[in-house]
Amino acid sequence: MREVAATDRGTHTRYALSHLDVLESEAVHILREAAGEFERPAILFSGGKDSIVMLHLALKAFAPAPLHVPLLHVDTGHNFPEVIRHRDRAVGRHGLRLHVASVQEYIDRGELRERLDGTRNPLQSVPLLDAIARHRFDVLLGGGRRDEEKARAKERVFSLRDTFGGWDPRRQRPELWQLYNGRHAPGEHVRAFPLSNWTELDVWQYIARERIELPEIYFAHRRSVFRREGMWLAAGGWGAPRDGEIVESRVVRYRTVGDMSCTGAVDSSADTVGEVIAEITASRVTERGAGRADDRLSEAAMEDRKREGYF
Repeated sequence: MREVAATDRGTHTRYALSHLDVLESEAVHILREAAGEFERPAILFSGGKDSIVMLHLALKAFAPAPLHVPLLHVDTGHNFPEVIRHRDRAVGRHGLRLHVASVQEYIDRGELRERLDGTRNPLQSVPLLDAIARHRFDVLLGGGRRDEEKARAKERVFSLRDTFGGWDPRRQRPELWQLYNGRHAPGEHVRAFPLSNWTELDVWQYIARERIELPEIYFAHRRSVFRREGMWLAAGGWGAPRDGEIVESRVVRYRTVGDMSCTGAVDSSADTVGEVIAEITASRVTERGAGRADDRLSEAAMEDRKREGYF
């Protein structure tokens, strides 16, 4: 952003950072701090918009060197095909290392059991913690933002996890002047969130500015869906709909993506980034409030999962 100011000695140009420049600078700083403080970092990457922005920032943070940090995806087996295709394209395009922890494999081995409600999001903790132990990751960089949900609003940028992967809000550390404490005991690890101070609107405005490619699922398209508990869920390979739930063909888009069993679509005609930004600007409902059934299980649903090792 450029400003022209007049003084007694003439005019001069004064430069000021836009809010997106400030957020980008902070995120790059956090990524570099994590890479400097920890020995074995990894980036949580699902192919969703926040993790795509995270990857874009990581590529910037360590350029011109290639990105040395591997990616980790906990695959529920019920992910949207469009998102998985985008994940694999991104990995191939940048020559990255991707580790996949599969919930389906744990179910097949009898180490996890399907839930009665069909959702697999809460089943991700065990494969995630096993992957952390197997690869000896000491910090995981995730795309969580404070505006998404109450528990995430309470979390620090560097979030200490105990030897069981659990999050205890009482052990949160002060983070004054952008000083981040990554100290941890053997067996513990840290989750770091470079997008903590971003909002959904910030993410989309950054996507527009940087011309970042996203899966087509984020834009208006026609899809077979059915209504459950006030949400449009996708019909398909995860064993739904139930008896009495009527499948309709509707023009929808997704504000957030995850397990198909608990990720709802919203009615929308927004099929460009600009139209999505206009839609979000007018919305009074958060993306997780609009589209995540697993966050509706209880007031503390997310916090309970985080105490068990969830993202």
